[in-house]
Amino acid sequence: MSTRPDTEDFASVLLSGVPLLDVRAPVEFAQGAFPASVNLPLMNDEERHLVGLKYKNAGQDKAIILGHELVSGDLKAQRVAQWVKFAQEHPEGYLYCFRGGLRSRISQQWLAEAGLPYPRIIGGYKAMRSFLIEKLSASIASSKFVLIAGFTGCGKTQVIQQLDATIDLEKLAHHRGSSFGKHATDQPVQIDFDNSLAIAFMRLHAAGKSNIALEDESRLIGKCALPIPLRDIMQVSPVIWVEEPTEARVERILHDYVEDLGGQFVRKLGAEAGFEAFSARLLESLQNLYKRLGGERHSRLNQLMLEALASQKTTGALEAHRDWIRPLLTEYYDPMYEHQRAGKASRIIFSGDRETVTRHLKQQGY
Repeated sequence: MSTRPDTEDFASVLLSGVPLLDVRAPVEFAQGAFPASVNLPLMNDEERHLVGLKYKNAGQDKAIILGHELVSGDLKAQRVAQWVKFAQEHPEGYLYCFRGGLRSRISQQWLAEAGLPYPRIIGGYKAMRSFLIEKLSASIASSKFVLIAGFTGCGKTQVIQQLDATIDLEKLAHHRGSSFGKHATDQPVQIDFDNSLAIAFMRLHAAGKSNIALEDESRLIGKCALPIPLRDIMQVSPVIWVEEPTEARVERILHDYVEDLGGQFVRKLGAEAGFEAFSARLLESLQNLYKRLGGERHSRLNQLMLEALASQKTTGALEAHRDWIRPLLTEYYDPMYEHQRAGKASRIIFSGDRETVTRHLKQQGY
């Protein structure tokens, strides 16, 4: 069997999207990883903690001995078997630990002993993460942006999805970017968002695209923060404004925040528990706007939402949700976005409905 060499060609690894075997402990993986990585640890969190204490108190040699004692016999066989399965399914991949040192070398050795040599990332997670931080900063500085803006529900995301020279920030953040924007599953941690964003920039630049269309976002998309240099550039970038009728926006909100979100919860939790979780999420999202809406308006919209949820639960019909969506748009979101549009007026270079804007951006090479 031919052995592929270890690599420090981080750009090729990340651009290709090859699967990566992350042998760090679960707690390390949860703090940040790469999009195509799978965590099959050499040591679990407790084992890593014990080995770390031994290293601190007795030195590396004693720590290595303890590590081999903790991960031996059937436990070692189970972990090696998982790695072998991964390597067989992904012969083009690589493995890594934190610094590309002891843990990845031990994993390599055990894989080789199992008859399956497998290459590692030189420098490990730390080196590749540093590479991405530098690439993200350089990519932002060498790009020009046009922002797609418009009232809530106008279809900005649908415009983004039809373009080539674009990055879907909300998709990377796994959040729709509004008070109601959470999905049924969690957002990535900040480091994972940053890593995915850097790779998205790398792919566009590798394809010769440095003029990039982005959806106009605030600095926070849910809990994921845009890099400050990117947000600074976005605040002075030209804007294209999407105009859509109120009723079209109501229908889009109904689909995204009721039909689609409700379906996510049902798929995750089952019909009954999923509907209850979905209902709680909608009511929580409205409650988060209590201070901005004011007590009277919040109470009125909350009652309409409760009635719509009751109707949906008993009949499956979604129509009553329009009764709270429409006033939430016209009374709350629209005045706020009208104010934002006035502040951006000098930067708006084109406006039109969703199809017109999409066609214009494609003609401009986006």
